Amino acid sequence: MRDDICTIPVSEGFEPKDGCPLCRMRAIAEKRVITYIMGAAMMEPDIRMKTNEMGFCSDHYAMMRKANNRLSLALMLDSHLTEIKEDILGEGKKIFKQSDKKCAYKAVELEHTCFVCDRMNYGMEHMLDTVYRVYEKEPSFQQLFSEQTALCLPHYALLVSNIPDRMDKKAADRMKSAARKLVSDYADELKADVRHFCDMFDYRNNGEDADWGNSRDAIERTIAFLNGDLPESKKNKIR
Repeated sequence: MRDDICTIPVSEGFEPKDGCPLCRMRAIAEKRVITYIMGAAMMEPDIRMKTNEMGFCSDHYAMMRKANNRLSLALMLDSHLTEIKEDILGEGKKIFKQSDKKCAYKAVELEHTCFVCDRMNYGMEHMLDTVYRVYEKEPSFQQLFSEQTALCLPHYALLVSNIPDRMDKKAADRMKSAARKLVSDYADELKADVRHFCDMFDYRNNGEDADWGNSRDAIERTIAFLNGDLPESKKNKIR
């Protein structure tokens, strides 16, 4: 794949051939957005307006707390609280009195918005466009796609549901078939490991030389497959 500003994130997602490449692309995008928002961007007026309005989800607040620049987070929280008092509670500069029902609705709405998630979803949409475009035109990427070890279930659904609108029928059918095989093969692997894990609790398998094989983390890997959190094995973990 020829690297350019659009294909580099896709290359970073697919070249390790370990875990779900779309989970890896999402993790890369997430890290970059967190770095961006915790840097100079938080002082940009248009960015601060959006973070004041949307806030962040609990997962991304936790990631931001672990970042080095706690002052950036404190400044964003300060202006976000001002926005809440004005927009949700009707205090400060906004002189009108909102109904309790409207205040409650806005508070509930805020629970489901996150600046980082919004930016990540935007980035993933554009990265998927690149995946479809490169798959359609480059046989080498088709081969790379088929050599992946897995696709998580949510990203399989995302990838396949958008194919009809982005590719010609021949390439679309090829990608859908390859994606289905990745998911099916990995699901078979998980099922065997989960079954083996269960069998190891039989008293006949409890000796000192009991062979757990790859089943010890079968539960965690299966949950990651089902929930869309399957970036990489420990040997290639994103830092």
